[in-house]
Amino acid sequence: MKLSDFWLAMESEFGAAYARHLARDLVPGDFGDLTVEEALSAGHDVRSVWLSVCRVQEVPQERWLGPDLGKKPGI
Repeated sequence: MKLSDFWLAMESEFGAAYARHLARDLVPGDFGDLTVEEALSAGHDVRSVWLSVCRVQEVPQERWLGPDLGKKPGI
Protein backbone atom coordinates (compact mmCIF):
# COMPACT_ATOMS: atom_id res chain seq x y z
CA MET A 1 0.00 0.00 0.00
CA LYS A 2 1.34 3.40 -0.96
CA LEU A 3 1.03 6.38 1.35
CA SER A 4 -1.33 8.04 -1.14
CA ASP A 5 -3.58 4.96 -0.98
CA PHE A 6 -3.49 5.15 2.81
CA TRP A 7 -4.79 8.74 2.78
CA LEU A 8 -7.40 7.88 0.16
CA ALA A 9 -8.63 5.03 2.34
CA MET A 10 -8.59 7.16 5.50
CA GLU A 11 -10.51 10.00 3.88
CA SER A 12 -12.97 7.64 2.24
CA GLU A 13 -13.67 5.84 5.50
CA PHE A 14 -13.66 8.74 7.96
CA GLY A 15 -13.98 11.95 5.92
CA ALA A 16 -11.10 14.32 5.20
CA ALA A 17 -11.15 16.34 8.43
CA TYR A 18 -11.69 13.41 10.80
CA ALA A 19 -9.07 11.30 8.97
CA ARG A 20 -6.43 13.95 9.71
CA HIS A 21 -7.62 14.21 13.32
CA LEU A 22 -7.39 10.44 13.77
CA ALA A 23 -3.93 10.29 12.24
CA ARG A 24 -2.72 13.06 14.52
CA ASP A 25 -4.27 11.77 17.76
CA LEU A 26 -4.96 8.03 17.54
CA VAL A 27 -2.45 5.72 19.23
CA PRO A 28 -3.49 2.29 17.94
CA GLY A 29 -1.05 0.44 20.22
CA ASP A 30 0.57 -1.74 17.56
CA PHE A 31 3.52 0.67 17.30
CA GLY A 32 4.17 1.39 20.95
CA ASP A 33 3.03 4.83 22.00
CA LEU A 34 3.21 6.29 18.47
CA THR A 35 0.27 8.01 16.87
CA VAL A 36 -0.71 7.02 13.34
CA GLU A 37 1.23 9.97 11.89
CA GLU A 38 4.26 9.16 14.01
CA ALA A 39 4.16 5.49 13.00
CA LEU A 40 4.11 6.48 9.34
CA SER A 41 6.92 8.99 9.84
CA ALA A 42 8.97 6.37 11.69
CA GLY A 43 8.79 4.15 8.61
CA HIS A 44 6.31 1.53 9.75
CA ASP A 45 4.64 -0.38 6.94
CA VAL A 46 1.80 1.75 5.59
CA ARG A 47 -0.56 -1.21 5.19
CA SER A 48 0.12 -2.33 8.76
CA VAL A 49 -0.73 1.14 10.01
CA TRP A 50 -3.96 1.17 7.98
CA LEU A 51 -4.99 -2.25 9.27
CA SER A 52 -4.26 -1.17 12.82
CA VAL A 53 -6.51 1.86 12.38
CA CYS A 54 -9.23 -0.41 10.96
CA ARG A 55 -9.09 -2.75 13.95
CA VAL A 56 -9.07 0.00 16.56
CA GLN A 57 -11.85 1.96 14.87
CA GLU A 58 -13.86 -1.24 14.26
CA VAL A 59 -14.06 -0.74 10.49
CA PRO A 60 -15.89 -3.75 9.01
CA GLN A 61 -13.40 -6.18 7.43
CA GLU A 62 -15.01 -5.89 4.02
CA ARG A 63 -13.78 -2.28 3.92
CA TRP A 64 -10.19 -2.97 4.99
CA LEU A 65 -8.97 -2.87 1.39
CA GLY A 66 -10.15 0.72 1.11
CA PRO A 67 -12.11 2.26 -1.76
CA ASP A 68 -11.55 0.36 -5.01
CA LEU A 69 -8.08 -0.74 -3.92
CA GLY A 70 -8.99 -4.41 -4.06
CA LYS A 71 -11.03 -4.30 -7.24
CA LYS A 72 -9.76 -5.14 -10.68
CA PRO A 73 -10.94 -3.10 -13.66
CA GLY A 74 -14.20 -4.41 -15.07
CA ILE A 75 -15.37 -6.02 -11.83
